[in-house]
Amino acid sequence: MNPMGRVLAVARSGALPYEAAVRWQEALLERRCAGVGDDCLLLLEHPPVYTLGRGADPRFLGTAQHGGVPVVRASRGGQVTYHGPGQLVGYPIVDLRGHRQDVHWYVAEIEQSLIDALEALGVAAGRVVGRPGVWVDGRRKIASIGVGIRRWVTWHGFALNVAADLGGFAAITPCGIAGVQMTSVALEGGAHDMVRVTDAVLAAFMRRFGYEVVVPVRCEAEAPAPEVRA
Repeated sequence: MNPMGRVLAVARSGALPYEAAVRWQEALLERRCAGVGDDCLLLLEHPPVYTLGRGADPRFLGTAQHGGVPVVRASRGGQVTYHGPGQLVGYPIVDLRGHRQDVHWYVAEIEQSLIDALEALGVAAGRVVGRPGVWVDGRRKIASIGVGIRRWVTWHGFALNVAADLGGFAAITPCGIAGVQMTSVALEGGAHDMVRVTDAVLAAFMRRFGYEVVVPVRCEAEAPAPEVRA
């Protein structure tokens, strides 16, 4: 333990392709499983992509399976979701052996971190029993959660809708819930500057998990360079 307090390594990486973010997580995950380095939190955005959890039903992709946006099968729980610009994605690489070896507790703490951050941004949000994620008025979903656990180290994470444009969700059945209404910080009238939202989420995450010191992410596989396509 650092004598100054529990350490969280943080990267605020801007836009990064989904596949590159997965490779980065995997490198950090292997290090953390081996007891090397600090817990990490990657905060970023993705170009448009649809992802399915390990056991997700492809039927929930709807017309997205015939469109031009990439579709990726992910090593996380949960159903189908959309990632794109204007959405803050967080990937915590956290060794639960240093916190609490309880997946339900971990997901609840992620949810509460986002609820606390949204309160700071002017949006009242909460949980819906039996439906992971964060909701407004119990009806509109503002954040999705899908995690993976390997040897009690977490990866994958959460996606918070920030901007008003949610058109990417129209083609799918988000989270496999028929008729679900997606919303965002902007649509709910909250402060939706991405820098401010990222600050609020990071502060809330640190409070919930007891981190006191922030350092830059360090890994042999630092943030992969953005992919260049001809």
